[in-house]
Amino acid sequence: MVVCGYANGWDSEMTRATATAPPSPGGVRLGLRENRAQFVLLVVVTAAVGALVGLERTTVPLIGTEVFGLAGNLAVFSFIIAFGLAKALTNLAAGVLTARFRRRQLLLAGWLIGVPVPFVLAWAPSWWWIVAANVLLGVNQGLTWSMTVNMKIDLVGPARRGLATGLNEAAGYVSVGATALLTGHLATHYGLRPAPELVGVVFLAAGLGLSLLAKDTAAHLALELSRHPAPGGDGPDGPSFRKTFALTSWRDRSLRGASQAGLVNNLNDGLTWGVFPLLFADRGLGIAAIGLIKGIYPLLWGVGQIPAGHLADRVGRKPLVVTGMLVQAAALLLALALPGDPLLAGVLSAAGLGLGTALVYPALIASVSDHAHPARRAHALGTYRFWRDVGYAAGALVAGVLADALGLSATVLAAAVLTALSGLLAARWMTDRPGP
Repeated sequence: MVVCGYANGWDSEMTRATATAPPSPGGVRLGLRENRAQFVLLVVVTAAVGALVGLERTTVPLIGTEVFGLAGNLAVFSFIIAFGLAKALTNLAAGVLTARFRRRQLLLAGWLIGVPVPFVLAWAPSWWWIVAANVLLGVNQGLTWSMTVNMKIDLVGPARRGLATGLNEAAGYVSVGATALLTGHLATHYGLRPAPELVGVVFLAAGLGLSLLAKDTAAHLALELSRHPAPGGDGPDGPSFRKTFALTSWRDRSLRGASQAGLVNNLNDGLTWGVFPLLFADRGLGIAAIGLIKGIYPLLWGVGQIPAGHLADRVGRKPLVVTGMLVQAAALLLALALPGDPLLAGVLSAAGLGLGTALVYPALIASVSDHAHPARRAHALGTYRFWRDVGYAAGALVAGVLADALGLSATVLAAAVLTALSGLLAARWMTDRPGP
């Protein structure tokens, strides 16, 4: 269906929204306070989304080496490559599918696709089952996370877009960190499998159940669209996927800057997801200590996005993106410092990575939303999130190749250099639009 849609062109999001809801539906208002009940419900759903992917942060690389006896780093990191590619392609398709389906329908579909994941992780008979589970997990994350962020942006309107994305991403990544800590604790006491993975059943049930209570946001989107002139240069069916993809990927200078920064940001996450457990295990740390390091990173990433999202609405998106990328580069170097105290080095590195990513994440999503007309926004966000989550696969691939050839430490050093260069590119290409 997706391939056919690409070939034949897609109905615009404007057409879909205005066909399903009147331009000024009675009782519909934009704003965080005006829609707080639905917004809070979606925040909790996002927390369940993050918890499901948090299952893998501490244990899965160690399952590869200790349970299945994988020797090559690239083979160990193959599950991250599968996850990243599946999530990236699903993000891309999700922007297009919003022209055919309601956001709530796609949200529910994402949860149903994720149902097998914790069971396969817990009892997979071979490593390739783990890889296959990560394809399902990538699709689950692409649909559920894309829809919750789009629905929140629909609800709040442009004035609080940075805060909305900050709260959304905060809920997800705090949950990732908390689950990484929990699975590290469970693995220490009960082994790498199946107990740490089966807690995912609780997150699946909670996410699916709460999503059934969520209301679709087509009327809110239609209201915002009614306040904007139609975007120029579009065909009779509205903005095309191909045009928006090209605009977001390279034609628009600021969107190009955001897309490359998002890719490198998640390259770091994919790289450290696979490298850090092995690096710090080689330095003598146990599973609980590794779980602490893996938990601090997304916890600070999550909590920090609330003030960062608010700050992005006040001072602009670009300063936070540039600063955050440079902080991440410095934090990667900290992982290689203090050879006599690897736990302290890991904690300091994870804290720096978390704070740097917290600055970047909501600012990038808000920046893409700022530069995209509401009729193009789901397509533009889908394209941005495609490039961002390709970073997971790129990070795991680069990490596997470099680690096998040069070692784990050289891999972390290369990531630090690349992250600093990405920050400089963001400084050169990105621009801030005046606040609404």
